[in-house]
Amino acid sequence: MEQISMEKMVNYLKQYGFIFQGSEIYGGLANTWDYGPLGSRLKNNVKDAWRKRFIQQRQNAYEVDADILMHPRVWEASGHVGSFSDPLLDCKECKTRHRADNLINDFTNSSKGDAMTEEEMMDFIKENKVPCPKCGKSNFTDIRQFNLMFETQRGVTKDRKNRVYLRPENAQGEYVNFLNVQRSMRAKLPFSIGQIGKAFRNEITPGNFTFRTIEFEQMEYQTFCKKGEDEALYNYFKEYGKKFYMDLGLPEEKLRFHDHEKLAHYAKAACDIEYKFPFGWGEINGTHNRTDFDLSRHQEYSSVSQEYLDPDTNEKYIPYIIESTYGLDRTILALLFNAYEEEELEDHTTREVLKFPPFLAPMKISVFPLIKKYHSEKAREIYNMLCNYFMVSYDETGSIGKRYRRADAIGTPWSLTVDDETIKNNTVTIRDRDTMKQMIIPLDEVVEYVEKRIKF
Repeated sequence: MEQISMEKMVNYLKQYGFIFQGSEIYGGLANTWDYGPLGSRLKNNVKDAWRKRFIQQRQNAYEVDADILMHPRVWEASGHVGSFSDPLLDCKECKTRHRADNLINDFTNSSKGDAMTEEEMMDFIKENKVPCPKCGKSNFTDIRQFNLMFETQRGVTKDRKNRVYLRPENAQGEYVNFLNVQRSMRAKLPFSIGQIGKAFRNEITPGNFTFRTIEFEQMEYQTFCKKGEDEALYNYFKEYGKKFYMDLGLPEEKLRFHDHEKLAHYAKAACDIEYKFPFGWGEINGTHNRTDFDLSRHQEYSSVSQEYLDPDTNEKYIPYIIESTYGLDRTILALLFNAYEEEELEDHTTREVLKFPPFLAPMKISVFPLIKKYHSEKAREIYNMLCNYFMVSYDETGSIGKRYRRADAIGTPWSLTVDDETIKNNTVTIRDRDTMKQMIIPLDEVVEYVEKRIKF
């Protein structure tokens, strides 16, 4: 079966309460998206899975929740104030604005543009007459660099002294708390700091639904280590990240590593994990060997030593950092495309179903009274009991077949039907989403039945 198109996916997710256009009643704000009731649950389930895998199940791993607004010197030290920009050009014909590297990547169906200088990109676009995605003509302005950080003011007066930034990444919140975490947790290297939170980038050419937006959420993970141990940890976290995605249900054949040819000045090595979306391969994770650059810069700009005292050797040194960043919104998008299926049934009808792994499904069980008039009171009683353990939905409108289809469409793994036998002998009918097979089990076994099957 072919993958669902982006346009159809956007409409599907709106229809079933996963993702809505931001500020829709006002005509929307471009490239902003609100997660609805089911999208919020899916997002939280992915966060829970990440926390379990990266914080709970790892030794010497600690979570922080740093503020979005940080001292402006943080961004000077990180290099964002001076060099965090995109290479942009305008189409002279239709006046649309584009990133030069993205134009080249789309034209060549590769990551060729990522490794080019500004001059090389401009030469390539002219020589190959790279077309504008909107009007198809190739008539562009020269490339200009556009800073991606959102500025705001702290206080009531607008002057340079009061300028602060919405963070363009989460990582700096972990770096500036390196000493706090190390001291308070009495942590020995290697140890990790993780964080889930919002970041903001003033993208001029966002697009592809929630893949590239101006506000997004990251699951960050920084491992601090001694120089010499960095290469092994870098390779370890590349594979660790891939396994995490496969355990979320993404198939290996739709995942690939993309090693960076052109490295940032601070990086010793860098690699993305990409997922094959309908629009092509897209980055959902980045793993980087950042060396001792970040802590060295913060030591320089803050005048506070970032050295670690090794308790075994009494040696002092600034740790290296292995970063592994997971784009939460992009991960959600990949999971949605991967889960969606259209199935031809024996009666020649088609059902739409989201085949999430049960631990990710927004709702675990749907409760249906077979006949509203006779079974709704008992069904409500069972619904209220199950809500103590899981996210549960209740549906009593329409035929039982239509209710099954609605549960399938939002990815609910099990549907529980209440009928005469429930009232007589306390048994219920459980229907499996994927196989559509039904079985009768005692009501008092339902919680155990589901709990066994939703573990991550």
